[in-house]
Order: sequence, then C-alpha cells, then structure tokens
Amino acid sequence: MSAASDMPSARPARSWWPRIALVLFCLAAIAIIWVTNQILTQRFTETVKNRAEVRYTLYVGQLVSELQRNSIVPQLLVRDPELIAALQTGDYSGSSQRLLSLVDEIGAASILLYDGQGQVVAATDRARLGESHAGAEYFASARRTSATVFTVVPNPNGSYAFLYSRRVEEGGETLGVISVEVDLARLEQTWAGTQDAVMVLDGGGTVLLATEPRWRGREEEEALLQTSVPSSIERALRVTQDWATLPVDAYVSGEAVLRRELRIPFQGWRLVGFTAYASVREQVNGVLALEIMGFAIALALAFWLSNRKTASRLLRTQRESAELRLLNARLSREIAERERMEKTLQVAEQTLAQSSKLAVLGEMSAAVSHELNQPLAAMKTYLAGARLLIQRRRHDEALASFQRIDDLIDRMGAITRQLKSYARKGADAFEPFDVRDAASSALAMMEPQLKARRVAITRTIPDQPAMVLGDRLRLEQVLVNLLRNALDATRSIPEPAVDILLAAGQTVSLTVRDNGPGIEDLDALFEPFYTTKQPGDGVGLGLAISSGIVNDLGGRLTARNGADGGAVFEVVLPALDTPAAAAE
Repeated sequence: MSAASDMPSARPARSWWPRIALVLFCLAAIAIIWVTNQILTQRFTETVKNRAEVRYTLYVGQLVSELQRNSIVPQLLVRDPELIAALQTGDYSGSSQRLLSLVDEIGAASILLYDGQGQVVAATDRARLGESHAGAEYFASARRTSATVFTVVPNPNGSYAFLYSRRVEEGGETLGVISVEVDLARLEQTWAGTQDAVMVLDGGGTVLLATEPRWRGREEEEALLQTSVPSSIERALRVTQDWATLPVDAYVSGEAVLRRELRIPFQGWRLVGFTAYASVREQVNGVLALEIMGFAIALALAFWLSNRKTASRLLRTQRESAELRLLNARLSREIAERERMEKTLQVAEQTLAQSSKLAVLGEMSAAVSHELNQPLAAMKTYLAGARLLIQRRRHDEALASFQRIDDLIDRMGAITRQLKSYARKGADAFEPFDVRDAASSALAMMEPQLKARRVAITRTIPDQPAMVLGDRLRLEQVLVNLLRNALDATRSIPEPAVDILLAAGQTVSLTVRDNGPGIEDLDALFEPFYTTKQPGDGVGLGLAISSGIVNDLGGRLTARNGADGGAVFEVVLPALDTPAAAAE
C-alpha cells in the first residue's frame, strides 16, 4: 500500500526535472558567454590601445623629424653665394632656377627669396614672383633677429603653412630674407586612410593639422562638435579603401573611439589621436559564435532525447482531441441558440424604439404645457392687479400691468417658436448680452409671486458688465425656473429667503440659494419627470429643460445642498470679453 501511494507523488517530481535542467543549462550558457565576452573584450582592447600608442609615437617622431630637418635649410641657404650675389646685384634671372634645383633635394613644400623691401624676387612657384610681403610677420621677425624664425601662416582654404624664415646678410648689411615652407600636408595624407583620426594642436589649443579638414583652425571641443570622430574615420576610409570590407560593429562598451594624447617636443604642440575599435568586436564575436554553436548543439541533442517521450503522449492527445470535438459541437449549438435570441432582441429593440418615439411626443407636450404655465400664471396675477388698479382709478399703474402682460405674450410666442425649432436649434442666433439684464428681467417676471409670498430677496450683482454669448430669452427661462423652484421649496418656511449671487471673471457664475429643506436625491435631480412636488403642481421637466438649455449655451448647471441648509443651484457660463463683444 505504501509503494502504491508513493507513485502518484513521484510523477510530478520527475516531470519537473527536465525543465529545471533546461533552465540551469541556459543560465550556465549565458554566464559563460558573458564572462568570455568580458575577458576577450578587455584583452583585445588592450591590444588596440598598445598598437595605437606605438602608431602615435611614430607619428610624433615623423613630425618632429620633418620640422627639425627643415629648420636647418634656411641656415644653409643664407650662405649660398649665388643667392647673395643676386641680392647684391639685383640680377635674379637664375635665382628661381637655383631654388628649384634645391627644393627637390631638401623635400620642402616651397622656397621664397625676398629682397630688402619684402618683394618676392625668386620662388619655386613662379606665380608668386613680385608679391610683396613687407608686412608679413615671418618677414618682419626674420629682419629683426639673426636666428631662424618659425611661423604658422593660415591659408585662405583653411589649411596652414609652416614657414622657417631667416635673413640674408653680408658684411653686417641685411640683403633680404629667405623662407622655407615645411611640407606637413604630406604627413596628413599618410595619417588618413586608417582607422584613426589624428589632429595636431599648438600651444594655444588650435588645430593645425588634422585628418579631417573641417577641424583645422578650431579648438578640439568645437572641432568634434563640427564633425564627429566616427564620421571622420568613415569618410577617410571611404576615400582610401573599400568600406564594405570593414566590420559592421565598431563599438565596444558604449564607446566608438579611444582618445590618446601625446606631447610633441616642439613649441608646446600636442598630438591627439582617436582609434576606432573596429576589429575588437569582430574578434570577440568570432569566439562567442563558436561557444554559442556548441551550446546550441548540446541543446539540440537534449531536445532530441526529450522528443522520444512525445510518442507516449500522442494517444492521450488524440483522446483530448475527441473531447474537444464534442465540446465544439456543443458550442455550435449554443451559438445557434444565441443567434435566435439576437433576432428576438432586434424585434424587441424595434418595438422599444417605437415606444420611445411616443414617449418623446408626450414629453414634448408636457414641456410645452410646463413652459407656458409660468407666463400664464404671471398674466393672471397682472390682470387681477390691473382690475384693482382700474377700480381705484390708478390708470397709469394699470397701463404698466398691461404692458407687462404684452411682454409675457411676446415671451409665450418666443417659447413656442423655440420648442417648434428645438430639433434644429444651434448657435447661429447667439449674441452678446449682459447676464445682469437677464437676472433683472427674471426677477421682474417673478415679482408678483415674490411679493405675494413676502420672500426676502438678496441680490449681489457686480457693477461691471457680465457679458456672455448666447440666447438671453432662454437664460431668463432658466432663471425663472430656478426662482419658481426656490419659492416652492420655501413654502413651509416661516421666513423664506432667496439669495441671488452673480460673479464675473473668466467665467460668469449665477447662484440661486434658498433656505428650504434641501435636495434629497441629487443624482436623479435633472432626470425628466423627476419631482418632489405634489401631484398637479409639476411634472418634473423644469430642471431637465434648464440643464439642456445651459448645456446648449456652453455652460453647466449644478446643484448641491448648502452648508447651512437649503438648496444651491449654480449656472456657470463662459465669459465674453467686453472689447471682443464691442468689436462684434
């Protein structure tokens, strides 16, 4: 019994072992590849650094050797008898030929001979004969001293000319000056075409020589912002060799290049080189590819062994497939039943839509009745007052009541026109108006009911206009509804009071507050046909219609219970600037 009970618990343990082994194998492979990558990257990077160090040292040696070799040339030329005789006699017919024969042996870029006034009298470049260099620094400095003067002269094309100049004298008399231009551009050409970007900076930090022409004449940071090192190396290699033979990935440890700086033992110059890591990643990836291939072969062998167990599970899969087919058939029957239910639901929806149309007609009739009841009640009150005034022979006041009745008749006509065009109402008829005038009109319309109830009215209205863009008549309709609801809410209060507060800023806010019992259900307050009044006093459409009107005007109508009791209704509308309204 114990052996039989142990068998079910052993099966799950054996099924987990292959997965655990696979996870451990993958983790070990990742760890080995990561360690190998770190070690080989560090080793190959050190090799690249050492080679760059040797290469830059060779560049510095070539540069110093070229400068020193050319620095001796002016000392030899100032003692040349032919050049001295030409300066003394003024016969320069053979001087240029003499300089041409010497320039190839010396290896200089050019040689110029100046007379005492700074005019070029002999040159390896005959196009420069006759030029005047009396104000040039290298000419003036050479005349002031007997030593050889080194001068860096900027060229119009952005490069630099490096000149050694020395005065020619005989018997203590200065006859002229001779200058030798060092051919350092040849070194730039030899530096280009490799996986390096090289620049030579003078003591002030200005780039004098560079494999990237755009770097010359700038400081190092400015030059690198102008043209980055990788793009400079890429452009140089595109010019000198086939770029397709280079490795694609030239980045190691997030850096594209290695910067090295060497001091040049000449006037504080420095050589700065940037070496690309083009070959490091290629070599590291070659080793990593072999490791990954070995792990893949081992993993494939493990999968082959595990696939042999799949045959034993095939029968169980076939049984599960048969069960799935049964479930699929059952699901198909359920789908057919749902389709029949959907058709029935469509018929019900059509019936409901017809019922909704009838409900809308009833709601519209109730809305018309509700909106016309207010002006009719006011007209009834004004007629009763006019009758009493006529009996008392106060005809002027009676005429005022008749005028108000006439205004109410116009208002009833406007309400019927609005309800008639309710389905196509828009903002075309909107115009700027002052909310203070709308509030005053609404209070005047409700004046008979307020006096009859002896309600204390508190008005807080600013002196400045409160301009909005909308329909004044519809806003007055909203205010009359709110005042009528306030009167109904304070019917059981011994001392009823209604506060009207108007504030203007970025928005225009009109608040109507009463001291009644408050609102019981705020969530259902603005729903159609919701009312707390007794049957016959209202149908519950006033606040729903008022909320729709305020929304059409671009504002919002909210309700809450006051902290000291009573209901608070607030109408917020977007304000219209007075200058803008005047412009319109």
